Parts: sequence; C-alpha cells; structure tokens
Amino acid sequence: MSSAATRGGVPLPAVPTPLSRPTADAPGDPTPTTTPTHRIPAPAPAGLPPRAPARRRASHTTGFWFVAVAFTVLMAFGTAPTPLWPLYEARDHFGATTVTVAYASMVVGAAAAFLGLGHLSDRLGRRRIIVPALLVGIVASVVLIVWRDLPGLIAGRILNGAGLGLMASTATTYLHDLHHEVRPERTGSVLPGIVATAANLGGLATGPLVAGAAAEWLPAPLITAQAIFTLAMAVCLALVLCTPETVDLELPAAGPPDRFVLRPGGRRSFGAAGALGAFAFAILGLISSLGASVLHGTLHTDSHLVVGLAAFLMFGSAAAAQLVLGRLPLPRLLTVGAVVFPVGLVLCAVALYHPALWLYLVAVSLSGAGSGLLFKGGVERAGSAAEPASRAGVLAVFFVIAYLGMGLPSVLFSIALRHFAVQTAMIGFAAVLSCGAVVSVVVALRDRAPGPGELSAQSARPS
Repeated sequence: MSSAATRGGVPLPAVPTPLSRPTADAPGDPTPTTTPTHRIPAPAPAGLPPRAPARRRASHTTGFWFVAVAFTVLMAFGTAPTPLWPLYEARDHFGATTVTVAYASMVVGAAAAFLGLGHLSDRLGRRRIIVPALLVGIVASVVLIVWRDLPGLIAGRILNGAGLGLMASTATTYLHDLHHEVRPERTGSVLPGIVATAANLGGLATGPLVAGAAAEWLPAPLITAQAIFTLAMAVCLALVLCTPETVDLELPAAGPPDRFVLRPGGRRSFGAAGALGAFAFAILGLISSLGASVLHGTLHTDSHLVVGLAAFLMFGSAAAAQLVLGRLPLPRLLTVGAVVFPVGLVLCAVALYHPALWLYLVAVSLSGAGSGLLFKGGVERAGSAAEPASRAGVLAVFFVIAYLGMGLPSVLFSIALRHFAVQTAMIGFAAVLSCGAVVSVVVALRDRAPGPGELSAQSARPS
C-alpha cells in the first residue's frame, strides 16, 4: 500500500532548504529533505572545441508534470489486479490464500527496492532511477501477459513491487527538485507535496478502477488490462527521458550515511510508529487482495467495476483525509484517526453480517480515511525518532514494516477463512487492528511529539 507530507502527503517530511545536500527520502515521502544541486557547465579548456550541446529536454516545469504522471501510472499498476483476482483464481485454479500470497509477493519486491536501491538516486541521478523503475514495470506487465500461470503471476508481482519501490522512493524527491529549479524562492511551497500525494495514493486508487472497467467492458481482461498499463508506462518512459536531471553528477559522491540511527530514547517512538504503519496498511492490503472475493461471495456483487470502485474509494479517502486534515497537530491527527479507523472496521463487519453494498462502500471509505491519518502520523513520529542524518534510512525501514503489514495480515486472514465464516473472521480482524491501532497511538503520544514546524526544521538541518 507510497507512501506523506506534513502539508498533506504521504509521508510527512521536512521543508527543504538550499543548504541541504541530497539525501534519499523514504518511499512515498512527498516532502524530501533535499533540494537539487544546480549544475554549472564548465567551460571548454583552451585549444579544445566547445562541448557539444546537451540533448534537448523539456523545461523543469513540464518535467515536473511528466514525473507526476509517471508516478501516478506506476502506482496505479501496483493495485490494478484488485478486481482481477477472481479471474486469476478461475484461470489458475487456486484459492483465497494463494491470492494473498500472490498479492504479498509485490511487498517482497517493494521492500527490497526500498532498502537496497531507493537511495541510489542521490549518486546516480533521479532520472536514472525513475527510468529503470518504469522499465521494470513494463517487464512485469509483459511477464503477466505471456507467462500465464501461477509462477508467472508471482514473478510479475515481485517485479511490479520492485518498480514501485524504486519509483516511490525517488519520484517525490524528484518533484521537489524540479519545483525548486523553477521556484527557488519558494522552498516551503505545498504544491510538490500535494502533487506527490495525488500521484501516490491517487495512483493506487485509480489502478483498480481502470482494471475494473477493463474487466467489465473489454474482452480478455487479464491481457487487456495489462496491455493498457504497458502502453501507459511506455509513454511515461518517453516523457521521463525528456525530463531534465536535478542531481549534479559531476560532484564527488559523499560517503554513505548511516542507514538506521535513532535519537536517544527513540526506540519506543519508532516502535509505535512502525506499528501504526503496519495496522494502517493492513486494511488496505486486505481490501486490495480479498475485497473482490468478499464482494462476490458475501455481498453477491459480480461487477468488476464495483470491486474497483471499492478500492478506489478506500485509497482515495486516505489521500483526501491527509490533504484535508494534514495540518492538524499530531495529537489531534492521531486521535481522529484512532476514532475513524475502528468505526470503519466495525462497519465493514456489519456490512458483511447484514449485506448491503452501500454500507460496505461507506465502511471501506471510512477505514481508508482513518488509515491515511494513522499512517501520516506514523511517518511523522518515525521521522522525529530518527537522527537527522539518518532520517531517510529510518523512514525506509518504517515503510518496509508498513508494507509487511499490508501483506502478512491478509495472508493470515485468508487462512482464518478456512476455519471461520468471513463475518467471524472480519470481526476478529477488526478487533485486533482497532486495539492495536489505539494502543500504538497512545504509545506514540506518550513522548512529546514535535510540531510540523519543529519537525521540518529538524529534518532540514544539513547532515
């Protein structure tokens, strides 16, 4: 399930300053701790011909929107299978547990990219990471088209996750870099964070809707949906190749920073933050993997479009809640999330006991909104627990924990369905997630959390 800014994005970062050196931010973090380094071309030495002009590229303003579109498309590709899982089940003859394993395999690829490769854009350049991310996404889509059995599905999902992790950990930083090139005097502008939030969670919301429409009205939906995203990613690849780089590759590379260093006494805060991320993402993973089965089996809805709509409302509500309430102080933000999140989960259980599609759609929307607020607060808490020079590495670990929360509980839920009715399993799931989220909020707020201004100043401090 990205993912993130104190001004309404996912996650909550710092306001960049012109003195900050480039530092890789966590995936989905729309307010990176970096600003671009301006490149001044060196004059040609005496007696040598002048340097050949660089390949013509788009302006930084145009490139900003090119990157935003590419970010949206690749994130949408990650959640596109949500309404298609029943079709994969019928094609490959597997059940709910295998669906969740196939879904969770994306988490493996994303986690590897978050931890192992996401920081490379500081050394290799933003575009040199975004381009491979799109290429990996295209390869994943081709694998899903031509390798038509379960191993091909899992391999495609792992590649999908790797591309998503590369994109999410770089694109938001790239957006801030490009915006700073155009408006260097507006270091605190909220525009890059808003656009990153719309691209991140908006993409996650759009993918199921597009795939659901394809499955509802177009022939051979498992191939057609993948072909649509393959074409879209190929167009985005061409756009990104025209986008100017913002990292000065001629500067000597700095030594690798410490990846994970917490401030004194920060272990409990980070533990609570990680728990918030895991609990918040658990419901997103459940609806993305098993939502179609629940709608078909319990609510007797056969429309693939409705399945896509449910996921769209869930992710869209998470984005909307962050954008609308993102400026609340952290205690209030987490308190609202700790109320809305359980209410949404309870309504999910009620909608299964007394089947009603409208109630289910309201329930997933509330669950998504509460999840978005808890996740936003968790990112801010994790960032405040980190030593400034290690904030990117700490947030990367936080995102890995959150993505594990997106995958593992869904697998456990599918196993529970072998022994309990879906209504009973949902009650237990809702109870565990609600209690865990509330306890995590209490622990997270026990230490005084810095306000947005303090956190931004702390994160913007040169490392």
